[in-house]
Amino acid sequence: MRESIFLASIRSFFLAFFGIIGFIIGIVVILIIIGALSETTDGQPEINYTYTPEIKPNASGIRKSLSSDAPVILKLNIDGIIGTELLNSKTIRQKLIESGERSLKNRVKAILLFIDSPGGSAIDSDAIYRLIKDYKETHKIPVYAYVNGLCASGGMYIASSADKIFASDVSLIGSVGVILSTAVNVSQLMDKLGIQSLTLYDGKGKDNLNPFRPWRKGEEDNIKEAINALYNRFVDVVAENRPNLDKTKLVEDYGADVFPAAKAKELGYIDDNGYDLNRTLKELAEKIGITDEYYQVIALESKNWLTQLFTSENQLLKGKITHRLELTPEMQVGLKDPYMYLYRP
Repeated sequence: MRESIFLASIRSFFLAFFGIIGFIIGIVVILIIIGALSETTDGQPEINYTYTPEIKPNASGIRKSLSSDAPVILKLNIDGIIGTELLNSKTIRQKLIESGERSLKNRVKAILLFIDSPGGSAIDSDAIYRLIKDYKETHKIPVYAYVNGLCASGGMYIASSADKIFASDVSLIGSVGVILSTAVNVSQLMDKLGIQSLTLYDGKGKDNLNPFRPWRKGEEDNIKEAINALYNRFVDVVAENRPNLDKTKLVEDYGADVFPAAKAKELGYIDDNGYDLNRTLKELAEKIGITDEYYQVIALESKNWLTQLFTSENQLLKGKITHRLELTPEMQVGLKDPYMYLYRP
C-alpha cells in the first residue's frame, strides 16, 4: 500500500526531531571530551582564551606571517557604543591580558586605538581609559589613536589615553559632557485617569524622581552632584592629556559640542587631521624604531569557535524566525549605567 501523506509527514517529523536530538547529544559528548583534554599531565587545567590573534594589514596594506619574534602593534577597536556586550571594560581588559600571552608574549611594542564611537557608559569609559594608561606605563610603549568617523564623549575620554590622536577629515570630535536618561513625570496624567501608585522603600531619597508622584523640591540635587563629579573628572582627564586644549574655554565655550577634524585640531582636541589608517600606522611604526615592514598589526577580535557555537553569532544554530526586543543604544547602556558620556544629538 502507498504511504499516506499524513503518515509520511509524521515519519519525516520524527526523523528530523531525533536527528536534532542526536546532534545535540553529539555536541555534549564533544564538550565532555574537550573538558577532559583541557587537563594537563600534572592535573592543572589549561588557560582558556577568549580571543584569537588575527593579522591585520600593515601601513602598506600587506598582511604577512612573520617569525615569532617580530614586533607587534596591537590594534584595539573602540567601535560603537561603550558599555555594550562587545565593547566594555571587561572585553578590553581581557584583550590586554591576552596580548601578553601565547605567541604575542613580549612582542607588543605599541597600541593603536581605532576609534569610531559616540561614547556610552561613564563607568566603562573611565575604566578603559585607565586600563590603557596602566598598560602603556607598565610596558613603556606608545599609544596612538586614529579616529575614523566619530570620537565623541566617552570615545574622546578613551582617546585621551593616547600619546597622539589623528583623524580623517570627515571625523567629528568632542562632546565633553555627561548626560542622564531623561526623567518623565506622569503623576498629573495619573490623577486625571484616576490611577494611584504605591512605592515601598526605606532610606531618605530612595525614591527620588519617582515618576508616579509630584517631585519634591531639591530631590534631584544628589543626582546633580554625581553628574557634576563625573563631568569634572572628564574635563580633568581631557585637559591633562590634551595640553593644547584650553581648559577654561573647554568648560565655558566648547562645552559638549562636536567639531570637524580641522577645527578639533585648531582647538587642541587632536594632533592632526587629514590622516588615514595607513599613515597613522606608518608614524606609529617609526615611533618604535621600525623603518621597514618587519612588524605585524594584530587584533584580538575573534572569539574561539566554541564560544561562537553557543552565542547569537553562530549561524548554524540560528532559525529563520527571530523574536527580539529592539532597544536604542542609549537604553542598552542605561540598563547597566544611567550616567553616560554619550553624544546623542
